[in-house]
Amino acid sequence: MNASRLRAFRPEIVTTVVVVVLAVVAVVALWPRSSAPSAPSAPSATATAAPSASEAELAPLRAAAALEPCPAATGAGRGPLAGVTVPCLGAPGSVDLGAALAGRPVLLNVWASWCQPCRAELPVLAEYAARPGAVPVVGVDVRDDPRSALKLLAGIGVRLPSVTDPDDALRSALNLPPALPVSYLVRADGSVAMVDPPVPFHAADDVVAAVERLSAGTAR
Repeated sequence: MNASRLRAFRPEIVTTVVVVVLAVVAVVALWPRSSAPSAPSAPSATATAAPSASEAELAPLRAAAALEPCPAATGAGRGPLAGVTVPCLGAPGSVDLGAALAGRPVLLNVWASWCQPCRAELPVLAEYAARPGAVPVVGVDVRDDPRSALKLLAGIGVRLPSVTDPDDALRSALNLPPALPVSYLVRADGSVAMVDPPVPFHAADDVVAAVERLSAGTAR
């Protein structure tokens, strides 16, 4: 190409180069930075560790809730709950669940104050527990603030004995499903059967039927 033709194309070349450079600058400006921290995702309720509370904070809430005493040891623990020790919700101290529930059938109900279906189910369980011949009902408050749990029980007038599971000891022993509420029948021999499907109880008669069905079932 001779000099005259090169001079003729020079403006077009310069314009093209400028356009390419501007395009590269725009792409670089809009390209996401891998080093920039991403926004934290909101933790799910079932995945958040339970907050702790001091005895001074819990004492007045326990007095207001006036829960029935947590069960005491009645024998040697057997089955999946053997050796599972959890804090009592209604009073200071811990409960060896396997030993406390040994030798008798007990219905364990796993709940939390943030669980809306649990709020509706707890009074139903309390109504069932008050019936003659009912098996004892023990609540298990999981992944929850014990202060919120006690306030809820006081507000709805449910005094069922309850424990908490801050270290996920019971959660691991029973391989709890992610959804709440869920209930288990702990048989006299220590075997455990889950109420399946794990749907909330809507009436005390529903609890009676589930307990009778699981009492006659095979050990888990």
